[in-house]
Amino acid sequence: MITVQSACLSFDLDGAHHSVLQDISFRIERNESCAVIGPSGCGKTSLLFLLAGLLEPNSGTIEVSGNRRSGTILQNFGLFPWKTVWQNISLGLTLLGESKDRIASRVDNLLDEMGLTGFDNHYPGQLSGGMQQRVALARTLAIEPDILYMDEPLSSLDALTRERLQNLILEIWRQKKITTVLVTHSIEEAVFLGRRIIVLSKRPGSILSIVENPMAGVVDYRKSDAFFHACTDLREMLKGEQHG
Repeated sequence: MITVQSACLSFDLDGAHHSVLQDISFRIERNESCAVIGPSGCGKTSLLFLLAGLLEPNSGTIEVSGNRRSGTILQNFGLFPWKTVWQNISLGLTLLGESKDRIASRVDNLLDEMGLTGFDNHYPGQLSGGMQQRVALARTLAIEPDILYMDEPLSSLDALTRERLQNLILEIWRQKKITTVLVTHSIEEAVFLGRRIIVLSKRPGSILSIVENPMAGVVDYRKSDAFFHACTDLREMLKGEQHG
């Protein structure tokens, strides 16, 4: 479980004080899928970095119960261009000191699972954006994380590729029971993937609403009236939060 209590984040720059997030409180249960959405510049990525331990709040607390292993996927995939697909996927396991046999078995299984068999000796620059994202997912899943943090991982992809990878993320969440936290600009993506949707206000970001979305996780949800209405409600909620 992730518990955030009255977390605030700010910084000083050029003699001015900038508040990024203020009085953020919520809980994410184990194995839950959570989406974070809000207007540009509201602090969504900063919140994700706080949850992942990459930033520290100025005040308040963030607690992750148990000794949880987490993985983070960033917008630009974070792949090393000079390493092959196989080397990129195996990196985390190598850093953890896993045996060569364990690494080989885990990487080969993930290549198959992600539809990347035959591309193990390719470099990221030789792959499409969708394939690069699958490599990034495979590298993160290789360490068998309990929590998966994703910062707009599909934002640079075309619509069809994005939808296919949304389905893949959904399948990973359902099969592996990983707690997932997704930052996204896309209302449709938030509704499709987040059983709980945290809606942030314009900067400084505070919680505008926490929306329960129990239909997320159903493959055909996109085709339903409930999906359309959920997207419409979220769009109306965010309309007044745009910077004008």
